[in-house]
Amino acid sequence: MKRSTFLILSIAGVYGAVLHAAAWSVNNFLMTGPKAYLTYSSSVAAGAHSGMEECKFQFGWERWNCPESALQLSTHNRLRSATRETSFVHAISSAGVMYTLTRNCSMGDFESCGCDDSRNGRVGGRGWVWGGCSDNVEFGERISKLFVDALETGHDTRALINLHNNEVGRLAVKATMKRACKCHGVSGSCSIQTCWLQLAEFREIGNYLKIKYDQAHKLEMDKRRMRAGNSADSRGATAETFHHVHATELVFLEDSPDYCTRNASLGHHGTEGRECLQTGKNLSQWEKRSCRRLCTECGLRVEERRTEVVASCNCKFHWCCTVRCEQCRQLVAKHFCARRDATAAAPNHIKRRNKGHKR
Repeated sequence: MKRSTFLILSIAGVYGAVLHAAAWSVNNFLMTGPKAYLTYSSSVAAGAHSGMEECKFQFGWERWNCPESALQLSTHNRLRSATRETSFVHAISSAGVMYTLTRNCSMGDFESCGCDDSRNGRVGGRGWVWGGCSDNVEFGERISKLFVDALETGHDTRALINLHNNEVGRLAVKATMKRACKCHGVSGSCSIQTCWLQLAEFREIGNYLKIKYDQAHKLEMDKRRMRAGNSADSRGATAETFHHVHATELVFLEDSPDYCTRNASLGHHGTEGRECLQTGKNLSQWEKRSCRRLCTECGLRVEERRTEVVASCNCKFHWCCTVRCEQCRQLVAKHFCARRDATAAAPNHIKRRNKGHKR
């Protein structure tokens, strides 16, 4: 195997596959051959990673907390689940890839693209016109499709669901874009504005897709017709079902499993050993109920552990430009889900030894 081919497989391995070269030939703005893959594959990998990090944030205090196996479990390489959770994984990872490609394009990281100036000079609204350097989401969308959608080589219902949810993620990037403007006029009168579109913060896209997750629609398939496999009858049943699905709506096929309990074959760790929140400043109601959701409702008890943390304190500003701090140690109370039959009065050294649990 040539070194260039090995690099392609390594970088794009976050999805477990590399696209067929034929997919690139239809885009005359792309180079051909291994160098083309290498140009974008590092951005694709970074985008998928940022998507999964956002997934972990959005589900940080829920029973399913976007484990490391989530992306792999949603692809053809392993178990092909089609739950509400995998619909979010496909959407957020697809959005992450498109977002990163678009941002890198606008920053001038790629020779083959730059700002989107296709609207420049047109009247956008009362008192403003299009101009400046809009983020090139069309470019990010095209390239992300080549990498992400090409993984779905099948023609079954799960593949169509994955493709649909991939598109929901890309539409989320577009739906959350912001208009930025610059004033023009005599003495700053702002008689006319020049405006352009820019990407929102990725956290906003994550929040947007989390709402879509909460509102996700379960597809009710005609199982008798689906048993026909890949026949025309099966494809007809699938097409009829998707005909009534909105383009921005996440869809799933199967009910979620019990995330309270560990299931190694499905990559679920359960909630035993998970940290939860009971007290603290600026906690949302959802966070305040995390101990009940993760522990009590899963048949576990809430265990308080005293943990020593080191933090900066007594910081002082020194002229001209430095801030010096001391390192202070303090004990803080944290709460974790534990088995009800566990010894409540376990020695402190045992508790400390077990605090490095896997989440």
